[in-house]
Amino acid sequence: MKSEKRFAVIGAGLGGAAVAVLLKQAGYQVTVYEQAPEFSRLGAGIHIGPNVMKIFRRMGIEEKVSLMSSHPDFWFSRDGETGEYMSRIPLGQYALDNYGAAYVTVHRGDLHDVMLSPLDNQDVIFNKSLETIDDTGDEVLMTFADGTEAKADFVIGADGINSKVRETLLGKEEPSYSGWVAHRALITGEQLAKYDLNFEDCIKWWSEDRHMMVYYTTGKRDEYYYVTGVPEAEWNSPKAFVDSSQDEMREAFAGYHETVQALIDASTSITKWPLKNRNPLPLWSQNRMVLLGDACHPMKPHMAQGACMAIEDAAMLVRCVDEAGLTEYETAFALYEANRIERASRVQRTSNANTWLRTQEDPAWCFGYDLYDAPLKDPLKGEVA
Repeated sequence: MKSEKRFAVIGAGLGGAAVAVLLKQAGYQVTVYEQAPEFSRLGAGIHIGPNVMKIFRRMGIEEKVSLMSSHPDFWFSRDGETGEYMSRIPLGQYALDNYGAAYVTVHRGDLHDVMLSPLDNQDVIFNKSLETIDDTGDEVLMTFADGTEAKADFVIGADGINSKVRETLLGKEEPSYSGWVAHRALITGEQLAKYDLNFEDCIKWWSEDRHMMVYYTTGKRDEYYYVTGVPEAEWNSPKAFVDSSQDEMREAFAGYHETVQALIDASTSITKWPLKNRNPLPLWSQNRMVLLGDACHPMKPHMAQGACMAIEDAAMLVRCVDEAGLTEYETAFALYEANRIERASRVQRTSNANTWLRTQEDPAWCFGYDLYDAPLKDPLKGEVA
């Protein structure tokens, strides 16, 4: 072990899994506390850009992820009504040659399994819903809803937009509803085979105020997933999501291309989710606690980079801990924030604006980024350290 110091990670989602694996591989002690009783294969897809596949290379899982994923040759943007192409963003071999890794789309549950695979069973403790955190100055005491307690030297809040760690640092504040919802559905290849249509590997259908993003979630092309962005003035349900319907989708996408109508017809189960935001936080860490991912910079999913930003956060945090050392943990956390806030904020702004790749543009600033080659900025000077 590189250090006897103990890290606690709150939340075993993609960002939490990444930081736990990278810490363990770097020689640190780490335990992940997850509120869910177990993980299931939730019906959602995800994009992983070359920027994160290069981190997976360091984690030793790049090949596994690549083999099970879909590898689109292009990101297509098309007019929702006419079907005309608005952009053709080259991926596939072009991404390998120019960005240094593949661009893939994959089922979130399958990806999650692979990301957690380097951890041992005792590294992740389920049914642990965090209630309170007390930073004593020398260590952090955590209490959980089941009445148990745990101690750690450092706590990483990877617990999402409703982060309890963020609440401890900055006070209780509900996230704001953005005025947008996302419909989600997973369609089998068998259902698609009923239609004499070209279901492209990775495509975003656009109109003035809404869209539908569609892609395969497996290399076998036996699952096709869509997620929408649709304006809806109010969200009054206390639930994380509600059931939707084909009728609601037909109304939302009236006049859209026949391919979109076929996808709606093929949808056997549709859910609707509120898209929520937070204002930029004044801090990402305080003493022995630090945030990553949606806990500190939640964003709409319109750029397909939200999870990628959490994984980049994880990799940069571990890099900065290694750089500064744990005797200077506050310096390490400040170094981490200084080297993430500009990029994460740019992605957050672009994603929230919902303009990404709508027209032909060069995505190299996002996809070509190599976190391990980027020089570190001095948090005090804003210069390269």
